Amino acid sequence: MPIENIPEIYLPKTMEKPDLFVYDFKMTSDVVKSKVNLSMNMFSFLQVGKKQVHFAGTSVVVNKDQSLLLKKGNWLWTELLETEAIYYCKLLFFSEKILKEFLEKHTANTIIVKEDSPYFIIGNDTYITSYLNSLSTIGNAPAIFMENLLSVKFEELMLYLIQKYGQKFEHYLQSLIADGSSPFKKIIESKIHSNLRLEEIAFLCHMSLSTFKRRFIREYKVSPGKWLQDKRLQKAKETLEEGVLKPSEIYLDFGYNNLSNFSIAYKNKFGFSPSETAS
Repeated sequence: MPIENIPEIYLPKTMEKPDLFVYDFKMTSDVVKSKVNLSMNMFSFLQVGKKQVHFAGTSVVVNKDQSLLLKKGNWLWTELLETEAIYYCKLLFFSEKILKEFLEKHTANTIIVKEDSPYFIIGNDTYITSYLNSLSTIGNAPAIFMENLLSVKFEELMLYLIQKYGQKFEHYLQSLIADGSSPFKKIIESKIHSNLRLEEIAFLCHMSLSTFKRRFIREYKVSPGKWLQDKRLQKAKETLEEGVLKPSEIYLDFGYNNLSNFSIAYKNKFGFSPSETAS
């Protein structure tokens, strides 16, 4: 799967990366777990559809009632159509430079806050709706005015969100200019019970698959495939023992493409089938 460099793929080839950039993203078919190298922090104002993002230590799902502020980094994201025939979101990218200028101007707190979360969820409201309409309107302005207009609109949005979410949002903004890189083991152990493939976990660790495997064996003294399979099967067993879900309802969640492969691996590990556990 190719890596998409965003926002670079949305910019004209001759254009340098600006401090502020707005892009209307639309699609008419589902995109599942695309690899994204996000080189700027980004607001994703989802207007039609559903978005899921896998980060190094967590994942999040939002619909059209929510928007996301995403920290720059390597992420996997899934964009899905819902009842409409189109997926649409407005993206607002901003540089660390312009964020630092805003924080220096409008906040007293100069302490950089260590924040684990790579995202902040924003509830869409009437202000957000009118704000997005205003962004669409200034998109028709002459290029010479765009930079100044966007700068004013960015400041307006940030001030509104600080007013709405208070210190929580202010601290989150501070964390965007901090070094929030996650330790290797923390990333691995947060993905034990996901259905991500090894190459996808390696991507979240900013590593090639071969480098990831070498580092994993050094840390855990076993191959990543074997280690993850054992952890996931153990969790699958615990899930089935609760007596609520059937094997056919969980195998995808634990990284298996079909029920047969899941059943064989399960029986090899525990000596009995998943259906025997569930019954």
